[in-house]
Amino acid sequence: MTEQKNSSETAAMVSVVLPAYNEANRIEVAVAKISQTLKEDEYPYEIIIAEDGSTDGTAEKAEELAQNYSYVRHIHREKRLGRGTALKNAFRQCNGEVFVYMDLDLASDLKSLKPLIDAITVEGYDFSTGSRMLPESRVERTLRRSISSKSYNFLVRHMLGSKVMDHQCGFKAFRKEAVLSLLGEVEATHWFWDTEILVRAHRRGFKIKEIPVEWTSGKDTKVNLAKDSWRMFWQVTNLWWKLKTKG
Repeated sequence: MTEQKNSSETAAMVSVVLPAYNEANRIEVAVAKISQTLKEDEYPYEIIIAEDGSTDGTAEKAEELAQNYSYVRHIHREKRLGRGTALKNAFRQCNGEVFVYMDLDLASDLKSLKPLIDAITVEGYDFSTGSRMLPESRVERTLRRSISSKSYNFLVRHMLGSKVMDHQCGFKAFRKEAVLSLLGEVEATHWFWDTEILVRAHRRGFKIKEIPVEWTSGKDTKVNLAKDSWRMFWQVTNLWWKLKTKG
């Protein structure tokens, strides 16, 4: 990994947030790959590791990266508060005009990073999100996970009125002012954060673009399909009730 050299002075600065919980074995490789991609695409950038109460040495590795590379920052939490909380806290400390977040397993191929960012900086969208549901997308995952994801997104669209095809892909970009204006409304603290931010963005009239991705399911995913699916069903129902009664 080499020090950052930004060749484009006019491009919007990009803040990439990496929510991290017990990712000691993959964090350095992920930071290197993301940094190289952003340099090749000529974006000024910073990488923020939003480390959420890890117990496997992730905090120490993240701090080492922050000490060695000027474009890396480490935000540490002693206690795990959830991915959504980690993202909200990190976004409030970002310096860029465009915020990006992605999962550290890099399940979404980084060749889609430029289209994700350009949707904001060039095309004028407020939000852009990787989508595994578009015809151009290439997805590798089990049949069980595919059926669960399609069923979940169908439920969200029909109960919450969203037009987005894929709410849960961990590969998103945001216009700074747009996402900051919504953070106070989003109550989800973990996996459901992705869905709630997009649902609320749609209701506010923000422009959202879905980007096709090449996506490969990680073998050691932290998602518990049965447990998390049931929890998120109730979160969909709860959000539906809140939007219905409170707007």
